[in-house]
Amino acid sequence: MIEMPAHVTTRWIATLGPDQLVAAEAQLYSTFHVHETAEKSRAGTRYMLLQGPTELVNAWQQWVLVNNEARARGVVIRRSR
Repeated sequence: MIEMPAHVTTRWIATLGPDQLVAAEAQLYSTFHVHETAEKSRAGTRYMLLQGPTELVNAWQQWVLVNNEARARGVVIRRSR
């Protein structure tokens, strides 16, 4: 498990190597997924990601920053289903 800063920034992401990037992406996705699942259960068909609670939107924003950097670097992200 990688130690996450309070605020994920592009500067912090740039310091990560490929393995650290994969670990950070997995950790952030896990956090996002927990918030997303809870909000989908609560909101049902009215679920709208960017109109959800602050925790959900922040978790998504942090995850997507890291995920986009992984893609830009050609780092393959695999999730077990």
